[in-house]
Amino acid sequence: MSTSHVSHTLDKGWQASLALRFTHTPDKTLLYTAKHTGPLTVQRPFYPEGETCHLYLLHPPGGIVGGDRLDISVHLEANSHVLITMPGASKFYRSSGPRARLNQHFYIEEGATFEWLPQDTLFFPGSNAALRSVFHLHHASTLLAWELLCLGRPTIGETFSHGSIESRMEVWIDDEPVLIERQHLADGCLDPVAHHPWIGTLLFYPASEEHLETVRERLGPLDNFAGATLTDGLLSVRFLSHDNLICQRVMRDIWQSLRPLLTLKTACSPRIWQT
Repeated sequence: MSTSHVSHTLDKGWQASLALRFTHTPDKTLLYTAKHTGPLTVQRPFYPEGETCHLYLLHPPGGIVGGDRLDISVHLEANSHVLITMPGASKFYRSSGPRARLNQHFYIEEGATFEWLPQDTLFFPGSNAALRSVFHLHHASTLLAWELLCLGRPTIGETFSHGSIESRMEVWIDDEPVLIERQHLADGCLDPVAHHPWIGTLLFYPASEEHLETVRERLGPLDNFAGATLTDGLLSVRFLSHDNLICQRVMRDIWQSLRPLLTLKTACSPRIWQT
């Protein structure tokens, strides 16, 4: 792992990057290379279930501010299996004008399994943020991923009263687009999300009608603000909520239910979730 000098000024912010590459061996999946600049890094891999590599990604201390640009690249070689999560929430703080950007690109080769299970992403009122997540899949790879966005700090009655958020999620299979989804929120207008502070998305591939029904059975606690669709083998789950505890419970319940069906492995929750 290498670290190069990174300048940080009030005008430019942090310019940080993290590039991870994993390879499969007869015994386990290894973190083959990890290169970073700036305040992005990972902890040492864990192996709580044998060959599957569990990894904790560390975002900048204190969060992301206006002018910051973070680029994350994760590459899984054939037949590797990686689960990545984070110790805590990602935070976009209010900005005086400059935009903060987080770009995440994931490459999953043939036979590889990737579980992207980050904690929630919190947007403070007044933040100016752009978040992009792109999954590049092989048709014979497996994906279990989620994203949970929080607008403001609802636990203290704070809404996303001003600021701007550009969120974009893409899924490509064999270089063909299967999902390209964009969300734009600005100037305190939360009509697009029916004024819910929590926005959730889950993705599973390859999925079937059986998986779709399994998910729909578990969306009840989210009332009428949740749905699931199946398109070209990609199962997409979307929901809105006012309650973070319900969000966490439903998301983990869905993941725990589908993981054995997609990976033939029972759910092994990262221990950091229990702290």
